[in-house]
Amino acid sequence: MDASLDKAFAALADATRRALVARLSLGDATVGELAAPFDVSLQAISKHLAVLEAAGLVTKGRDGTRRLVHLEAHALGSMTSWIEQHQRQAEERFQRLDAVLDELRAADAAATASDDTTESRA
Repeated sequence: MDASLDKAFAALADATRRALVARLSLGDATVGELAAPFDVSLQAISKHLAVLEAAGLVTKGRDGTRRLVHLEAHALGSMTSWIEQHQRQAEERFQRLDAVLDELRAADAAATASDDTTESRA
């Protein structure tokens, strides 16, 4: 796994940071707006945002006098691609296992039917 994915997954291991990303998915916000729903200081939210920024998940910019935090959705796309790739591989393994189990069940059913036929003739 590359370093940027490591940082992104590590950053999102924290529930507060996931909540910040969820809020930013609705649109840009100031640090104060992001901090409002939490019972923590602005400084604590700023530290969480610094982790998200270092992971490439958010950027900070200006809109006039307001400093806005922006979600970098492409970083989430990289994470999603990684998850989807491994989900597909796991699903393919389960499909192959299901096929093997179906073959075994069919062979077992055929053997049972053959035994029943042999016993009824005897």
